[in-house]
Amino acid sequence: MKKLILRANLCPGDILTMTAAVESLHQTYPGEYATDVRTPAAEIWQHNPRITMIADDDAEAEKFDLHYPSINRSNQEHIPFLGGYTDDLGRKIDRPLTLKVNRPCLYLSDDEKTWIDQVRHHFTDGRKIPFWLVNAGIKSDYTAKAWPVEYYQDVVSRTLGRIQWVQVGAKEHDHPTLDGAINFVGETDHRQLIRLAWHARGGLGPVTYLQHLCAAWEKSYICLLGGREPVTWTQYPLQHTLHTIGMFSCCQTSACWKSRIVPAGDASNKDQSLCQWPVLGLARPVARCMAAIRPDEVIALLERILLCQQNAQ
Repeated sequence: MKKLILRANLCPGDILTMTAAVESLHQTYPGEYATDVRTPAAEIWQHNPRITMIADDDAEAEKFDLHYPSINRSNQEHIPFLGGYTDDLGRKIDRPLTLKVNRPCLYLSDDEKTWIDQVRHHFTDGRKIPFWLVNAGIKSDYTAKAWPVEYYQDVVSRTLGRIQWVQVGAKEHDHPTLDGAINFVGETDHRQLIRLAWHARGGLGPVTYLQHLCAAWEKSYICLLGGREPVTWTQYPLQHTLHTIGMFSCCQTSACWKSRIVPAGDASNKDQSLCQWPVLGLARPVARCMAAIRPDEVIALLERILLCQQNAQ
């Protein structure tokens, strides 16, 4: 059995898509590989049956740094982000390897499945409340993913009484407080957030960690995409993607892949990758393509999903 140590050093959402590469490898070549990983957010790999502990100094282990260079062809070809690491792993081991799953691969222990979720802890009587997760935040490096704060608040306010919203995200990122939502920003570690997504009815936000978590657990997700990334790159089976590809000159035939709305002044080269049509005067600057996605569209989708979930019970 060949031993592989697979390394990557990107954000948790990216690492979550790497689980599909490991799963695809084992489905394609069963019994031929033992795999271990070295990544941030190591909690993503807990209880994964495809992971075998391999020491760093194991002389038999091959070590590969994985990336997803297929992103550079995503405007020209129908390539999913989920398969990016898989393509690269096939090249690294020099064997045919294609994506064998349509979602990231997460696992809970039997004990974890019995634990009370954080939302039940939030209510003093421990009641079980159906809830949706929302990530209204953005990281400073990719502010072009922002949807107007006012729009998020409108969606939360107009669905009060029908949806209990739970706001999640890392405390070091820009997360506006949404009135009417339970605020768990900065209150969850990776396993807690993984379990929270498992308990949730669905999620709302941009292309982000929460999107991949909802996909892993086969939960509905409303993805606020705009014109920044190709729909075929970001789409999951149970995802509802609101995009503007083909609607504006800046994303008429392909996604723009811009990084920021306005310069951050941090000496990053991302200050050279600015939105062509910024919308100013809101709580934070947003791209015109994101401002074009209206709260009414999100609410209409939510109402349809809620109706279908109710009828399925």
